[in-house]
Amino acid sequence: MRAALVALALLTLAAPGPAFAQAPGAAGQPRVNNGRVVPQAAGSNLDATFRSLVSAQVEPGWIGYSVPAVNDASGNRRFCCDGNTWISDGIVFTNGRLATCGLEPGDRSARTSSGQSLPNQGPIRLEGPDTIVILYRVEEKAVQRIRMFSPDCELDAGGRTIQWLDGVTPADSVKLLSTYVSRAETKSDRLTDAAIGAIAMHKDAAADAALEGFTSAKDFPEFVRKKVTFWLGATRGRRGFSTVTRIAREDPSQEVRKSAMFGLSQSADEQSIESWCASRARTRVRRCAARRSSGSRRRRVSARPQRSRRRSRTIPTPT
Repeated sequence: MRAALVALALLTLAAPGPAFAQAPGAAGQPRVNNGRVVPQAAGSNLDATFRSLVSAQVEPGWIGYSVPAVNDASGNRRFCCDGNTWISDGIVFTNGRLATCGLEPGDRSARTSSGQSLPNQGPIRLEGPDTIVILYRVEEKAVQRIRMFSPDCELDAGGRTIQWLDGVTPADSVKLLSTYVSRAETKSDRLTDAAIGAIAMHKDAAADAALEGFTSAKDFPEFVRKKVTFWLGATRGRRGFSTVTRIAREDPSQEVRKSAMFGLSQSADEQSIESWCASRARTRVRRCAARRSSGSRRRRVSARPQRSRRRSRTIPTPT
């Protein structure tokens, strides 16, 4: 159930896939069909390199890189496509053989193994990959979409070019993605949702710090804080669980506190869950004791005899 709920949060991303994998390209690159991958060094300043590529983009295209990724308790978390079903933009949530994912907007086809131009081949992986591919779609000199995939997922680039950056550090990636998290008061934002999900998948302390920063009610709107509680609970282990527990108690928004309770239910850290359940049990015992004590005091007060009040009379002095 938890895996299904995690998948449904990825409305702009790809979903966990199965154990049949395709061999990724060199230097962590994904395997790409119907497109061209142009590698280059990210350099010492990822933000500057990235912005330069965005401003120089003449036609729609993609910029991508890979970073170390967290995994779930089963060690088999994947973000890829399967040939059985799709929901939107080629994103599918069922298990089965890996199938090619269409990157371009409007490409809703999830190609089955038999329908691919190249058959699935390569080693069968028993555990999920330890990296994640982050892709940014650039159009009109601005980032329009962010998606993430496992490196063993085959991608159909729709004839577009992918500018591939080698040597990106997780901390620099988190910093770049954080610039796409909105501070505006709105109900939702697709770039923000995708950026938060991608940050949560980074295997780096910078991701924890960034996500915790997004929980500030003073700096970020309600929809951001609600989204963050889910990802903290689902991907960030014990530290994330502790942060969401605090949010469930302290956030000024009732909606965020409710989302935090759901985020706690997504945690796979058993020790944190047991500790939380025990604390809840102790709280319930204290509340029951307080109610019993309060009721006992009320009963004692009601049982006290009421003192009669005598009315004083003024006796007239005889004349």
